[in-house]
Amino acid sequence: MKLNERLSWLITRVQHTLFSHLDECLFLPLTGQEKHLVMLLELVQIEKHVPGGHWQGRPPAERKAIARAFVAKSVLRYQHTSTLIHELLARPNLRSICGFAGQKDLPSEATFSRAFAEFAKTGLGATVHDALVKKHLEAELIGHVSRDSTAIQGREKPAKKKKQAKAPRKKGRPAKGEQRNAPEPKRLAVQRQQSAQEAIALLPTVCDRGVKKNAKGYTETWNGYKLHLDVNDTGLPLSAVLTSASVHDCQVAIPLIKLTTSKISYCYDLMDAAYDAGQIRDQSRALGHVPIIDRNRRRGDVIPMAPHEAQRYKERSSSERFNSRLKEQFGGRNVMVRGANKVMQHLMFGVIAIFADQLLKIAGY
Repeated sequence: MKLNERLSWLITRVQHTLFSHLDECLFLPLTGQEKHLVMLLELVQIEKHVPGGHWQGRPPAERKAIARAFVAKSVLRYQHTSTLIHELLARPNLRSICGFAGQKDLPSEATFSRAFAEFAKTGLGATVHDALVKKHLEAELIGHVSRDSTAIQGREKPAKKKKQAKAPRKKGRPAKGEQRNAPEPKRLAVQRQQSAQEAIALLPTVCDRGVKKNAKGYTETWNGYKLHLDVNDTGLPLSAVLTSASVHDCQVAIPLIKLTTSKISYCYDLMDAAYDAGQIRDQSRALGHVPIIDRNRRRGDVIPMAPHEAQRYKERSSSERFNSRLKEQFGGRNVMVRGANKVMQHLMFGVIAIFADQLLKIAGY
């Protein structure tokens, strides 16, 4: 079954079966916003991926309801968990949609925080996202994958950089019989020989200071992290990696290419001038893709793209639109947690919510 047919079938089933059932069970009719939330939660189905029997004294149903509530928090743009709990107490429909029977069954804010920490530790958001990509896109042929990163403002002090003492290299030609240590291979060369998971595990993830030039050419700095993303033509996120803010975009390109290739089939890699490196182009071609990368002007004269490449390169705006939606509409600008795992989990709630929202748009809902 094709993607549009599968989505149309799911939407019809929810509208004809689930909405009518909810109207019978709830005291108040569902609003348009609540119906949209129900559709998103049915597409995400995060409760199926919540591990059971992991916390002593807490029934699995409560953990599943908390997970659904965190997705609702991202969709409804609640900045704080306390705001989410307040709305759950005040809105019986929202409680029922998330899976809480009544006000007395609503956990405390401390329980919500402990649940979030456990979700972050187990990587729940990444697990759900991978399941969504596999279910809806594994059988599809994707045209373009747009690769980009976005700055994530942290709420913690940047880690101090440790200076590594390097032995000075001798200049000139080595003397007869002198043995010199070979220079260490560059990270991109090493990543070519590693799996995606091995390369990602070696990337730094501590909170530190990042510097970049914005679209207008002005230098921006921030304390926090970087979220590196692969997005397809229709704005569906395919892979996500969180690193320290100081990590250059090109250091994450090869792991992302390998990671996305393991999930879906696609044709073109679209990247801006930050990814202009021969190793990245070679890796893309080695996996059967066509790299279209803007040339870095610091390397001298820039050879313009061929007309057909320039036309395809315009599709890269899908990654920029996704980054904007994540920050403005799904909590990417309001990170209130600390530590890479928790920051990633917060962002992944937004990523999977956008994935479901984009699927509804594709289906014309």
